Amino acid sequence: MFKHISEEITCVMERDPAARSRFEVALLYPGFHSIVSHRIAHWLWTRKWRITARFLSQFSRFITGIEIHPGARIGRKFFMDHGTGIVVGETAEIGDNVTLYQGVTLGGVAPSIDSESQRGVKRHPTLNDNVIIASGAQIIGPITVGNCARVGANSVVLKDVPDRTTVVGIPARAVSSSKKVREDAKFAAYGVGTSDLPDPVFKVMDGLLDKVQSLSMRVEELERETGSSSETTIPLKGKKPAEKSTAPDRKSEL
Repeated sequence: MFKHISEEITCVMERDPAARSRFEVALLYPGFHSIVSHRIAHWLWTRKWRITARFLSQFSRFITGIEIHPGARIGRKFFMDHGTGIVVGETAEIGDNVTLYQGVTLGGVAPSIDSESQRGVKRHPTLNDNVIIASGAQIIGPITVGNCARVGANSVVLKDVPDRTTVVGIPARAVSSSKKVREDAKFAAYGVGTSDLPDPVFKVMDGLLDKVQSLSMRVEELERETGSSSETTIPLKGKKPAEKSTAPDRKSEL
């Protein structure tokens, strides 16, 4: 137990430049308090002390603002930066060296629909090793986020994320993938580092706008060449253009 506690403090020191000392982390970091509490609650949960485990997890939630179900399985060196608003569901599984930022949810799909049939069924995400989930991201359903994957802030992930892939957007889409990312690669704060990762939807929209503008300019050129923009009158649908009358003018006869 003490070895795991020491590892948790060490991972905070490695990933948070605001941490000045190990004593400060142990005394003042809610993420550290929450994971230590969860280790105890999970131990009780696996030994069928369910009510006691839930009571401890709810007390930790009241103190830290982080809600972790005692049934969730969490690996070594788990770091929750800031931590407020993090929710981890009962069947969630988290690997080693995983980082979550504030407001992240590892939730299930439609938990209020036919709840009885969902008891004991895998309904929450699995995060493999070295995953970083940025603030406000929602990982929903029994999906898998691969090793060394990154999820951008406020993304909604509904499908599996391959290894070493960065996803952003609603719903989340891949914006980069690299086989060169190693497990010991330099830590990237909030999952995206300092690189520019635009939403792929906006990239598509920009391309469409450029195409529309070029087509509009071409239409104007054709109108100038034919001189039809101001001289040609387009008849209304269903009506023929008026024909010149050949009847004699009766006023002239009078």
